[in-house]
Amino acid sequence: MIRAAVLLLALSTAAAADAPLFIVEPSQLPFDLGPGAPANGPARRSNLPTAPGNSSAAPGNGSGVHANAPDNPANGPDGGRAIWVGDEPVGYYTTNGGTLNLFDLNGRRVAYRPARGTRSLFGSDGRWCGTVADTGGGMAFGMTQACAGRFFH
Repeated sequence: MIRAAVLLLALSTAAAADAPLFIVEPSQLPFDLGPGAPANGPARRSNLPTAPGNSSAAPGNGSGVHANAPDNPANGPDGGRAIWVGDEPVGYYTTNGGTLNLFDLNGRRVAYRPARGTRSLFGSDGRWCGTVADTGGGMAFGMTQACAGRFFH
């Protein structure tokens, strides 16, 4: 059911969006996508914000490098890495050595997905934030209300 909703959302915004953002309730997700699955646990060593590759201080994970900068055209609404809510861009995503980084429009890092072992997103404070859904031609981000709200602060 969740996958069908993600696909429907992705298809309805595919013309205008690279990666749609939608709100999820962790208790409503299948076990393998939620924070209770061992691979998705925030306390798992490879998921910690201090793990090599996950840290916001790691080279390539901050918005200070051109690839992650908000003024990089690739990160703009027409750049192919925009994160959308409806028809409004709220941020962008980049990858660094397999780590997926999500930024708000000002270049503040909102969340990350470790390079291996999980489809979960985590906040810089280490809390579980959501999941990355493969839409068949792109991706969509399902995030908790609290984590998604960071795109708007």
